[in-house]
Amino acid sequence: MPIAAIITVSDSRSAGAAEDRGGPVAAEVLAGLGFEVVRRSIVPDELSAIREAVTAAVKDCELVVLTGGTGVSNRDVTPEAVEPLFDRTLPGFGEIMRTATFSKTPLSIISRGGAGVVGRSLVILLPGSPKGVKDCLEVIGPAARHVVKVLCEGPMDCQGLLDASKSS
Repeated sequence: MPIAAIITVSDSRSAGAAEDRGGPVAAEVLAGLGFEVVRRSIVPDELSAIREAVTAAVKDCELVVLTGGTGVSNRDVTPEAVEPLFDRTLPGFGEIMRTATFSKTPLSIISRGGAGVVGRSLVILLPGSPKGVKDCLEVIGPAARHVVKVLCEGPMDCQGLLDASKSS
């Protein structure tokens, strides 16, 4: 079972002034997708704190999910903190999260969420709202499982996977 970390990015939640609701939703959805969540943390909206949390998590987790800090306020710095760590960006993740959730949440288009690869780990940036976390993870779940498998096991026959999914 691949292992995952969840990092909630929020000034109020890291200070204990508000309850983290997005992190628990992420843990529930990830468990349903076959991931074992072994690490959870809450950090403030600070570049260095976010980078340190991601750098620590990718050392022993195949998947790292961040919730929060992807909006447009001055304190929303998750993409700025994480994107420089990416060895490769995966723009399709952000594109499909915004597109697939737009009909439910028209403001999804202002999210700067996305994903990339750091070493042999998939790192996903999600919105902070519990609904956004759930909706986005449900949309990208199959792709996330596939990326983690490829990163852990090496190249595979993607066409064979596509053919198998069409026959089931």
